[in-house]
Amino acid sequence: MARARGANAIMAAAFETTYGTPPASGYRKLPFVSSNLGEEQGLIASDLLGYGREPLPPSKDVINNDGDVVVPIDLKNFGNWLKLFMGQPTSTTNSGTTTHVFTSGAIDLPSMTVEAGLPEVPSYGQNFGVRGNTLRVQMQRSGLLTATLGLIAQGETKLTASAAGSLAEATLERFSPFQGTVTRAGVALGSVISAEFTYSNNLEKVEVIRGDGRIEDADPGMVAMTGSLAVRFANTALLDQATAGTPVEFTFGWVTDAARSLVFKVHSVFLPRAKTPVTGPNGVQATFNWQAAKDPTLGRTVTATLINNVPSY
Repeated sequence: MARARGANAIMAAAFETTYGTPPASGYRKLPFVSSNLGEEQGLIASDLLGYGREPLPPSKDVINNDGDVVVPIDLKNFGNWLKLFMGQPTSTTNSGTTTHVFTSGAIDLPSMTVEAGLPEVPSYGQNFGVRGNTLRVQMQRSGLLTATLGLIAQGETKLTASAAGSLAEATLERFSPFQGTVTRAGVALGSVISAEFTYSNNLEKVEVIRGDGRIEDADPGMVAMTGSLAVRFANTALLDQATAGTPVEFTFGWVTDAARSLVFKVHSVFLPRAKTPVTGPNGVQATFNWQAAKDPTLGRTVTATLINNVPSY
């Protein structure tokens, strides 16, 4: 009997026209590192008395389908996830190079059907009504660059054959951590050991009474953009900003060349006052856990700009 192997797992995804209705076509093969998306239904222990000390059968609880999917941050495929989290971008093409601008705060966000397949069994989990809740990125000097996506789905259908049909597939060109840059007010920020940021739609499950035990939808709440900066203490620029309480624009991004890049621009970042503890004979390090707010002029918190040769998302 064949056993499932993660190496042969396949992820296919397509945007839905109607929330919770898997599309018949338009699926793309997307690379991923890990996934724990899928339906689960707990049990509620019986509270009945009068039948002795032996327990009576439990009752089924509601159905939940939310989990994390870890994906590579790459040049072409990652735009699909940005669209899920931030909505349709504004795309402009010039001489074969397209600039896709994603902005935070969209009122209506798209949903996806995401199918995770294990061909050996065979078993295909068709997760429908998938919305993007949190997107977390860790920046460091080396390693593999990934994003952890917190997703909330309406439900899952277990299939014995893929319903995705013929899959479109983009070439994989992954950004490397060493290409990363962090800027403050347009100037490269030096002595950054690591950085982390999380974009959140603060989705709220619409938990109505319905016969299948699933949620009705997941509505977006207030946008949140938070993160942390770990820096070697070489000057007081960040401490001065924290003390003054004035916001400054930060960018976090990866640039291969003029035609291949991904940059998150956070327009109004507030820094807390941070300690600069001395813990030994080596360098002194400070960590700033920052928060962002809507820029009063631009009217948004975050702009993500992806430059590649994909015509549209």
